[in-house]
Amino acid sequence: MTSVVAHPMHGPNKFKIGVFSLNADGGLTLTTVPERWPALWNEIVDVARMADEAGLEFILPIARWKGFGGEMNSREWSYETLTFAAALAGVTKRIALFSTVHVPMISPIFVAKALSTIDHASNGRAGLNVVCGWNPDEFAMFGLELIKDRYEQGLEWFDVISKIYTATEPFDFDGRFYKLKGVSGLPRPLQQPRPVILNAAFSPPGRDFAAKAADYLFTTFVEIEGGREPIEDIRKRAAEQGRDVGVYTTCHVVCRPSQAEAEDYYELYAQTMADHVSVDRYMGAKEKFSSSHEADAYRLHRKRFAGGGGTYPLIGTPRHIADEMIRMSEVGFAGTTVSFVNFKNELPYFIENVLPLLREAGLRVA
Repeated sequence: MTSVVAHPMHGPNKFKIGVFSLNADGGLTLTTVPERWPALWNEIVDVARMADEAGLEFILPIARWKGFGGEMNSREWSYETLTFAAALAGVTKRIALFSTVHVPMISPIFVAKALSTIDHASNGRAGLNVVCGWNPDEFAMFGLELIKDRYEQGLEWFDVISKIYTATEPFDFDGRFYKLKGVSGLPRPLQQPRPVILNAAFSPPGRDFAAKAADYLFTTFVEIEGGREPIEDIRKRAAEQGRDVGVYTTCHVVCRPSQAEAEDYYELYAQTMADHVSVDRYMGAKEKFSSSHEADAYRLHRKRFAGGGGTYPLIGTPRHIADEMIRMSEVGFAGTTVSFVNFKNELPYFIENVLPLLREAGLRVA
């Protein structure tokens, strides 16, 4: 029997790094540049192996069921994330493989078994990113309405999965959102009592959910120093639950030999050649339904939404990007995700030139 590997999210690096949105065309960008990420399977495998060999901690896919229109209809082409993680388990060795799942759209009974399957296939590297949903167009595809109390539904959903993984006999569940009879499910995951759980949230209800159910919260900020407030807040909320929740952020990257070269390319793909119709639609829906960003982000930083879904921009030389990550660590972030216009073309330069600087700073040992 193959031995279970240590989950990378519990590894020795002080500042951990994951690859985000590899499974979707365009990644996090809303741009028309011809080199935008096509999300072809063979290239995804190449990038996953590259990240694995470089010692990056995790791969986090984005869960999308519908594109955002405009010229490119970005993210319409995207791989479902449970099967995505299962497939990558067979071509990687050490990196954590997360699945991003919309609570209202997929039964907790199905997710419990699928996630356990991935955990066994990967020798204990599975993870779950719980999303309670924000896009009414996607909900409508499933014949669902976007409800106000979706984090309450998320907690019930989480409770069902947790009980499946710990119950010694079939059980009934009588909740507000789930009324289930004779629930059971084997095998249990290799990680005990369950695989690592993430949740991305900015709003108070989202933070409350993370404090009760997640091991790590992903959150955003307009400026790095502004990250102190959500970190302190989630730690307080988690402590009230008798828990400890780590906090990550998320970034989009343009790393080039010179600052001018990086900024020029950012201006090209995120401004001049942005898919403007798609950006308008995405920002409008996000602002109205998701509560995932500070209000100023929508007013001041349209370019960030075209450039990387409203995440923080790391634009510049390897030294500049490493310094920004050092600042994130000093504020209290446990790590970040990174995304690129084209993962296969750009990740190698990041690995070769940024990671050594983070090792020199003591943020990474490998």
